[in-house]
Amino acid sequence: MLTVLLWVAPVVMTATTAWRLPSLWTPDVLHRYLWMCCAGFAAALWCRVPPVKEALDSSAVTDLSALLKYAFSLAAILAGLKYIVGAYGEAGPSRHVSVSTWVSRTAHRLAITWLVLLVALFFSVVDRSEPSVDFTTDHAGQWGAGLFLTIAYTYLAAGSGVACFQWWRAGRRAEYRSLRLGLILMSAAMLIYAVYPAVRIITVWAPTSASDVTMRTVADTVTLTVAFLWAAGAAIPCTVVLTDRWTVWRMHRKLYPLWADLTQQFPHLILGPAGARHREALRVWGPLSLRLDQRVHEIADGIEKLRHFATPQLLPCAQWLTENDLDPEPAAEAHWIATALDNARAGRAAASPARALPTKPLSDTRAEAYWLTLVTDVYAQVAPAAVCALHDRAGRPGAEADFTSVPVAATL
Repeated sequence: MLTVLLWVAPVVMTATTAWRLPSLWTPDVLHRYLWMCCAGFAAALWCRVPPVKEALDSSAVTDLSALLKYAFSLAAILAGLKYIVGAYGEAGPSRHVSVSTWVSRTAHRLAITWLVLLVALFFSVVDRSEPSVDFTTDHAGQWGAGLFLTIAYTYLAAGSGVACFQWWRAGRRAEYRSLRLGLILMSAAMLIYAVYPAVRIITVWAPTSASDVTMRTVADTVTLTVAFLWAAGAAIPCTVVLTDRWTVWRMHRKLYPLWADLTQQFPHLILGPAGARHREALRVWGPLSLRLDQRVHEIADGIEKLRHFATPQLLPCAQWLTENDLDPEPAAEAHWIATALDNARAGRAAASPARALPTKPLSDTRAEAYWLTLVTDVYAQVAPAAVCALHDRAGRPGAEADFTSVPVAATL
C-alpha cells in the first residue's frame, strides 16, 4: 500500500503543477511562486519513488536521490516563502509579517551559500560508499552527514514553520468555510514538516535503535501525510473555484440561443458577427466572468430594443398563455421575446415602445444571468404556433388586436 501511495503522491502533485502551468505567463508574480513551490515539491516526491530512487542511487553519484530531494525541497521552500511574504506584503506593522519577511530575506540571501555548502559536504565528508536505504538513518552518528542534514533540515523547518503560522492565521480569518478548511489543512501539513525535521536532526546526531527500513517507512509515511494534507488543502478552495467556473461556463453556454438570435437581429449590439455555438464556446478573449457579464448586458440591450416591436397587450397575453406553466414568469418573458423578435424580423415596428418587462429583485449580474437562463430554456422551446396565437390575441404593431378569447383581467 505504501508503495502505491509513493506513486500516487508525486502524480497528484505533478498534475497540480501542470494545472497551474499557465500561471507562468500571468502578470501575477505570486501565482508563479506558487507554481514553483508545487513543482519543487513534486520533484522532491519523485525522488522517493522506489524505481526513481534506485536509478538515481545506482548512478555514477551514489545517493544522488538524497541530494536532489533536499535541493528540490529547498527550492520549494524558498518559493513558498516568497509566496507567503508576497501575499501578506513585504512589510507591515504586524509583527508576524515582519518576522516572515525577515525569515524569507535571510533564507534567500543565504540560499546560494547553503546550497554550495550542501553540495560540498555531500561530495567531500558524507560517506557514500554504499547506496543507503534511508539516508538519515544510515549516516546517523557521522559528523559530515549530520552537518549536511542539519543545514538541509534547518531550511525546511524554518520555512515550514513560517508557512504554518501564516496559513493558520489566515485560516482563522478566512471568509469562506472552504478556504478556511483548506488553509487549516495546509497549515497542519506545514506543522508536521516543521516538527519532523527537528526530530530528524536529533536522530542523526543521536542515533536510535530503529532499523533503516523502519525509519524509511516512517519518513515515507510522514512525507505522504504532508503531501496529501497539502493536496487536500489546496484542492478544497480550488474545487470551489472550479465549481464556480463550471457554473459560470454553463450559464454562458445556455444563454447562447437567446443571445445569438438577438445579436443576429441587432448586430450593432456586438463588435463582430455571432459565431456558431462551438466557435463561441472556444473563443476566449477574457476572464469567463467578464464574458458572462458582457453576454448578459448584450441580451438586456437586445430585449430593450424589442420594446419597439411589441404591442402593449403582448406581455399580459403572454402571462395569460403561460399561467399554468411550472415557472410562469420566465415562461411569459420567453414568449414575449419570441413574439416581439418575430415582429422585428418582419420589420413591424410600433409607433411607441411597449412598457419594459417587470423589474426583478436581482442583486448582481450573476443573478440576472441565472434568470436569463430560465428564460432561455423556455425560449428555445417556444413553438411557432404559440407565437402565432400571441400575434392573434395581442395584435401586431400597427394592427388592431383581437381580444375575444382573452380574459379581461389578462389585459390589465
